Amino acid sequence: MEEFLRIIISNLVNDQESIEINTIDNGKSVTFEVKVAQEDMGKIIGKQGRIAQSIRNVMKAVANKEHKKATVEFIG
Repeated sequence: MEEFLRIIISNLVNDQESIEINTIDNGKSVTFEVKVAQEDMGKIIGKQGRIAQSIRNVMKAVANKEHKKATVEFIG
């Protein structure tokens, strides 16, 4: 799941080297803490948070196939 999230984010940002994803797996739930360069944060969040919400929805669907719950947090 982490690689799938990395692919999505790397296609949105300019500085792909600065992508950091910290995965916290608690058995039934997985939390992804995403950190990108400050100038790319707006591209990840999008207008009114629409892109961020879309990323969260896609990751929830992927996690659901593995019978888990996924949370994506964007750290500035």
